[in-house]
Amino acid sequence: MKAIQITISPQLLERIDNDEETKKKGRSAFLRHAVQYYLQQKKLKSISRQYSTGYARGVAKDSDFAAWEDEQVWPEI
Repeated sequence: MKAIQITISPQLLERIDNDEETKKKGRSAFLRHAVQYYLQQKKLKSISRQYSTGYARGVAKDSDFAAWEDEQVWPEI
């Protein structure tokens, strides 16, 4: 791992230090977990936004799948 330096308000640091996870595992582990959780949530929101955008365009029509009909046929042996 790589050590970094961050600036944090005394009030937020106090909240972090009072957290049970921090008391068990330490500040670094707590902050690693918090950053991982934040990035995961950000990714999930992005995926959700992409779904919403896609579905907002409307439902697919049968003609949208016409190009794939030949792909569904089993080859003759």
